[in-house]
Amino acid sequence: MKVKKLYIKNVVCQRCIMAVKEIFNNLNIPFSAVNLGEAILERKLSAVEKEKLQTEFEKLGFDIIENRNEKLINKIKSLIIKEVYSEGTSNDKLSTMLNSHLHLNYGHITHIFTDREGQSIQQFYNSVRIERVKELLNYDDWSIVMIADNLGYSSAAYLSTSFKKATGLSPSGYRKLQVKDRKSLDMI
Repeated sequence: MKVKKLYIKNVVCQRCIMAVKEIFNNLNIPFSAVNLGEAILERKLSAVEKEKLQTEFEKLGFDIIENRNEKLINKIKSLIIKEVYSEGTSNDKLSTMLNSHLHLNYGHITHIFTDREGQSIQQFYNSVRIERVKELLNYDDWSIVMIADNLGYSSAAYLSTSFKKATGLSPSGYRKLQVKDRKSLDMI
């Protein structure tokens, strides 16, 4: 049986994965897995199925990606989101982590990413981490030190400096806000 990988833009969380699975089930499209930014289908889609799938995806803000560079960018974003949201960020450099998964020259992928996205891979990574810090601050369960440690910041002071530079507020100042200013990961 031949499997087909389908790249899907804006599938950035577990709820997105559940929504994609539901669409596949509703359209009777057999799949073996849905992950951040991609799905493994059990067969090639017909033109009619692809059109129906795209229509359903668009209703939820998803999009089928067919361009090679767009697939690469989607994969980079998915890997970064997975890394930031995993339990305890690894100590690997971002370039090392991406090279180990993509098996491509970091200079090449950063050029494509920056050209298409208008920001570097490092800037995207930093933005995702800041959004994760905001989320953890909202829960109010972890101290700044615990958040810094979990997200791979060298210290709580460095997290605080980075957070203030990105948001204009200290982490404790953000925690005190009544209305939290968070961005959806698909908008970064």
